[in-house]
Amino acid sequence: MFNLRKKTEMPAPAEALPGRDFEIPTASRHFVNGAALKGPYPAGSETAYFGLGCFWGAERKFWQTPGVLVTAAGYAAGLTPNPTYEEVCSGRTGHNEVVLVVFDPTKISYEALLKLFWESHNPTQGVRQGNDVGTQYRSGIYVTGAAQRKSAEASRAAYAAELQKRGFPDITTEILDAPAFYFAEDYHQQYLAKNPNGYCGLGGLGISCPVGITA
Repeated sequence: MFNLRKKTEMPAPAEALPGRDFEIPTASRHFVNGAALKGPYPAGSETAYFGLGCFWGAERKFWQTPGVLVTAAGYAAGLTPNPTYEEVCSGRTGHNEVVLVVFDPTKISYEALLKLFWESHNPTQGVRQGNDVGTQYRSGIYVTGAAQRKSAEASRAAYAAELQKRGFPDITTEILDAPAFYFAEDYHQQYLAKNPNGYCGLGGLGISCPVGITA
């Protein structure tokens, strides 16, 4: 019970693991499209960050979307600098499993990415997603500026109203200014392209995003 409690409660700063002052090694290139994982990214591209459960399945949702240029799995919104996967899974970093999405805004809008986000997971479960339990599986949108925040908050309100009409619980999705993003280890990057039969814990509610959230 102690370990389960620690994994479902955000650690206090004094409880957080110390981490390290150097980056964890990761891939240099995207396994699917060969793009530079850490950039430089194409001129005019924009970035977005989403947490919607296990980042293996979440990342695949985005790299399969036209207009998305680069995706990466990583850790964000916690306390520990440069954490490892094992540290994140301990519940003592506070980090979420997050997907970095680099996209071409002339081909796909941020609002369309929000639509994919809402429809690809259950945003009402708190610190879990299906059978995956822990603070690293919480639902989160991490915005890079005022425009993204406005769109994210509007989409959350619209989707919450739709869920309420259908009798679902309240949304637990956090919307925060984008924190430091730490790239996950090499083997996590584009995991389901490397392991097509691998685990994917995502599952939406079968509800289309409300009118007003468009591509």
